[in-house]
Amino acid sequence: MGYLAKFVFLSALVMAVADSGAAASALNNVPRTDKSISIDGVMDDDAWLDAIQIHLNIETSPGENTVAKVATIAFLIEDGESLFVAFKASDPDPSAIRAYLRDRDSAWNDDFVGIVLDTYNDGQRAFEFFANPYGVQMDLTNDDINKNEDSSWNAIWDSVGQIHGTGYVVEMEIPLSQLRFPRADGKQTWGIDLIRMYPREHRFRLSNNARDRNINCYLCQFSKIEGFEGAQPSKDLEIVPTLTASKIDTTDDPGNVPLGDSNPESEVGVSIRWGITPDMTVNLAINPDFSQVEADVPQVAVNNQFALFFPETRPFFLEGADYFTTPIDAVFTRTVADPSFGAKLTGKRGKNTFGFFATRDEITNLLFPGPFGSDATTLDQETSALVARYSRGFGDSSTIGALFTGRVADGYHNYVGGLDMRWRISDQHNLQLQYLRSDTEYPDETAVEFDQPLGSFDGDSGIARYEYDSRNWFGYAQHEQRHSGFRADSGFVPRVDTESQAVGLSRIWHGAEQNWYTRLRINGEWGIIHDEQGRMLEREMKAQFFVAGPLQSRSKIGFERRDALFDDILFHEEKVNFYGQMRPRGGLEFGIWIEVGDQIDFANSRLGDQIYLEPFINWNLNRNLLLRFKGTLSRLDSKDGPNIFDAQLFDVRLTWQFNVRSYIRFTTQHQVINRNQDEYIDPVDSETRDVGRQLLYSYKLNPQTVFFLGYSDQLIEDDLIDSLTTSDRTWFMKIGYAWTP
Repeated sequence: MGYLAKFVFLSALVMAVADSGAAASALNNVPRTDKSISIDGVMDDDAWLDAIQIHLNIETSPGENTVAKVATIAFLIEDGESLFVAFKASDPDPSAIRAYLRDRDSAWNDDFVGIVLDTYNDGQRAFEFFANPYGVQMDLTNDDINKNEDSSWNAIWDSVGQIHGTGYVVEMEIPLSQLRFPRADGKQTWGIDLIRMYPREHRFRLSNNARDRNINCYLCQFSKIEGFEGAQPSKDLEIVPTLTASKIDTTDDPGNVPLGDSNPESEVGVSIRWGITPDMTVNLAINPDFSQVEADVPQVAVNNQFALFFPETRPFFLEGADYFTTPIDAVFTRTVADPSFGAKLTGKRGKNTFGFFATRDEITNLLFPGPFGSDATTLDQETSALVARYSRGFGDSSTIGALFTGRVADGYHNYVGGLDMRWRISDQHNLQLQYLRSDTEYPDETAVEFDQPLGSFDGDSGIARYEYDSRNWFGYAQHEQRHSGFRADSGFVPRVDTESQAVGLSRIWHGAEQNWYTRLRINGEWGIIHDEQGRMLEREMKAQFFVAGPLQSRSKIGFERRDALFDDILFHEEKVNFYGQMRPRGGLEFGIWIEVGDQIDFANSRLGDQIYLEPFINWNLNRNLLLRFKGTLSRLDSKDGPNIFDAQLFDVRLTWQFNVRSYIRFTTQHQVINRNQDEYIDPVDSETRDVGRQLLYSYKLNPQTVFFLGYSDQLIEDDLIDSLTTSDRTWFMKIGYAWTP
């Protein structure tokens, strides 16, 4: 029986025997009001007197369902159009409250309160709304099937917080139009979790729900609320016209040809978000602005075997991204580089979840994977791309689904399709399966240049992963296969021609209140990879010890032993690594990653000695000023002594937050790579230097009504350019306005 046939048979068997769902919990009725509520952080409106009150009296972390150390009361009431939530968070020492003015989705280390809503009451997906004591908003979607919280989702809602003499108060108004929920003739029943994070010596998590650590799902442990009878949210029509203006000066030959003096360019676009029904949403972007305001976190571009991964930051692709997540990374939207058009449909009907998006890209980015490395190129031709995803829930928080992706251009196509399943067998046991098959053709000249097959070729990929996850133990076993002809050009699969097996086992200890630690973990892993001819490519063993303790500290020490085949040579590597971080007081966090040991020199096919460091600091110097620093230092020496290369990379970001809506930020990224030319087989520069700078002003009335004004430039230096020389320079402005008729 083939891989696909086995998958289909097992999926059918699973759905036939699966349980129909979890038992319902007791209900809390959310009253309705016709009184007005002003969101100002004061709670002096009469409507709050009628609200249901729920106490957050359970500490779920680090304590295990112990009595909360501080008092917190949540108030809930609705008016048919919005859900109003307020929190009274008492504190014996209000001066110790950790709260700073920040941009959206960035106050995770502060004190904060919030609500999590499972609006379909099925334990699969939820909406999360949090705010710190100054009202700084953080909102996410929670995909409990894939164990993923996604902060890229942004709703338009209101929150205000105020600190006072006995703690703080936060008020929220969450329009029902920002939520998705099923149609109901009567009242709605939703799962709910109310949360307060109380970071002091430890990061205490307080809730209204106890949490069983022996159950490996989160949403399935929620209590329930009932209300919103007859609530019919609007069609949730949101039209966002944008105006972008830029002046980009660049040169193809820095040091010899000066920067060109380009004319300013402007572009008008529009994005439309339409909730066709409460459970189906369309996104349309015509002549959109897909530019990135946030600078990527840089990575050292030396001695890398495979393509580097950079996460998506563009709002159009981020919204509803969890709908397209599967065990194999077959959807990676940064493959769409310069689109002129985008359309997306996402929704959920009963147990059925679906997503679809299509784009027209001005260029064609290609990644050529292999067993020992990957290559990439960009074709100057338009590409049409389509992604379609469907999944159906069954049993207790389980799904079975299908995925199709397609990219088409002149002389080029890549189609990928297949099935997947995530089966929550019980409270501790999970099984993941996926099978994909691809069909690909490159233009002849591209295929010849990058040593790819001529004409159309195909390949398949599959993964099977079992996990055991309980309070004290975690273990997994995984098998994955990627045929040499498999291509996922709409995803991120930089390595093919592999068949791998891996197993891992962890033992966890939870500290009691009298212990100095809050969590200990010992972990061991073993894995092996072969190619299709049966040659061993890698064999790896890892052992790690993890501890969480006082001052919100976390540290990990590990040992790794690896045999790796490269350039027909089997190398043996041994490494020791350490990670540590802590928050000794409010507003200050620092840490470091260190790895020392053997490392393959891929440029020269030999083994060297490497020292690798990644320090970081996040420091709120006061309520408004935030300093972020991240460094990378990598040194590789040959086994007989001489240095091969030294690389340093520094990313420094200084932000002054005027209020919850506006900030100004300066970013500088500086990379220097020094190479010993005598130690290289092929010619290389003895030194390369790359400096990127950005100055950005941001104002956000809400996630879509925004104003950005900025300047950025790039400077380079190498053996042919004897001093830092500007290679490009950009002025840019963007205005966006969210119109909600």
